[in-house]
Amino acid sequence: MRKTERIVEVFDTTLRDGEQTPGISFSHEQKRAIARQLDKLGVDIIEAGFPISSKDEREEVQAICSDGLSAKICGLARVLQKDIDACIDCGVDLIHIFVSSSAIQRKHTTKMSEAEVKTQAYEMTRYVKEHGLACMFSAMDATRTRLDFLLDLFKTAEEAGADILNVPDTVGVSEPFAMHELVAAVCRAVRVPVSIHCHNDFGLAVANSLAAVKAGASEVQVSVNGLGERAGNADLVETVMSLNSIYSAYGLRTKIKTEFLFETAKLVERFTGIQIPATRPLVGENAFSHESGIHAHGVIEKSETFEPGIVTPEMVGHRRRIVLGKHTGRHSVVKKLSEIGLSASREQVDEILERVKELGASGKRVTDDDLFSIAEVVTGEVSGHERVVTLKELSVMTGNNLTATASLRAVVRGKECTSAKMGVGPVDAALKAVQEIIGDEIDGGIELKEFRIEAITGGSDALAEVIVGVEKGGERGEGGGKERGGKERGGKERGGKEGGGRVVTARGVREDIVMASVEAFINAVNRLVQ
Repeated sequence: MRKTERIVEVFDTTLRDGEQTPGISFSHEQKRAIARQLDKLGVDIIEAGFPISSKDEREEVQAICSDGLSAKICGLARVLQKDIDACIDCGVDLIHIFVSSSAIQRKHTTKMSEAEVKTQAYEMTRYVKEHGLACMFSAMDATRTRLDFLLDLFKTAEEAGADILNVPDTVGVSEPFAMHELVAAVCRAVRVPVSIHCHNDFGLAVANSLAAVKAGASEVQVSVNGLGERAGNADLVETVMSLNSIYSAYGLRTKIKTEFLFETAKLVERFTGIQIPATRPLVGENAFSHESGIHAHGVIEKSETFEPGIVTPEMVGHRRRIVLGKHTGRHSVVKKLSEIGLSASREQVDEILERVKELGASGKRVTDDDLFSIAEVVTGEVSGHERVVTLKELSVMTGNNLTATASLRAVVRGKECTSAKMGVGPVDAALKAVQEIIGDEIDGGIELKEFRIEAITGGSDALAEVIVGVEKGGERGEGGGKERGGKERGGKERGGKEGGGRVVTARGVREDIVMASVEAFINAVNRLVQ
């Protein structure tokens, strides 16, 4: 039976703990832009910074406070009056005070006894409340603090007027079962709301946060893209969507406008320069991407077959992608072709699929541009039974102290032919070998009129697109006039009497530039003599 609905507050610390990520420093305008985006997202509380830390920090917190956002603005402070005054001067709605509670931190950092910690917690909580502001109290390193002292400390802060108590797993050493027990014990000991702040040192920040909520915590502290000290904090997107989608079965949800999650993650990615991993849940490039033929077929038919179903890409502002590679199946190729407006016969789809798999097996990512070029070549090729020339085998030798030599075997008009030629480079040698074979079987031979190479994608392993133009030898006419016609992309014919005979262009697409050149040349010849 579904439990009574409980709203979980979202406290975002991207601008405070997130900016403590090594190497990260937001500009004044970036901080305000992130705050506005978080407000658009529907975050309940934005921790804008640590005002006492610097003049710039104070000015940035003040600016965010003056922007008229709907979210409550929070400032961080130690249990020191000057820290709290700096927050008050900024005009924040909530002051988050903290003090180390574990024995190891008290001994080696604050040099405070348990009694001194309790006294400071009480007095500074009272100081915040005397100024008419909301107060959050954090026992830093709570998960490594002796339980009886921790509960006593939280009760002390509650007695002083704290509005909410925060349980930080400061060094990320807790696990979900232990976290559930700890937070349940805190919730039994106090009457005010409990918040949870988890670090991700063992990759358990989100799981620990969810366990804390299930144990009774009413607020989660998170950051965009999991930014924060060391391995970061609980990720905002993962925490929110887990609450809204999985934990909704327990009556839990947030007020976040989830359709803005993806754009929020991308904004922070752009500002920090820290790229979102492709496999990052929900907002990573691969989060809703499918390559495997079985998976892609299922998703094309019904997305829930190989996706959670309780969350869709649209829910987080993302999109679903069918990715091509060595595991791709026919259904994926057909769908992608339809998306780019190309149609192909079954035979052509099989050829496109084979080439896509070959490209993917080489370790290269197959892009939409790659597919378009491959499909363009295949759909522009003369069908198998109409081809005059069919390549069977090509090998090339080249080197700095070796003249490039190409050996080629092909079927020309049903007859198997071979040739070996040298050239100024491997491409020149290979094309000369093709021309020799064709010249022996086609009257007048074939002349190369145009040759152009383009890289479709970047990198040394880029897919190469070669465009060639060929003309049948001896096909030069006389007289005026010029005719033009043919195909825009897959191949192009230029005919006319002025300036020569009919020139046909075609293209070849391969990772190997020599193979792409020979493929383009043979495609053009097949068109020319068809």
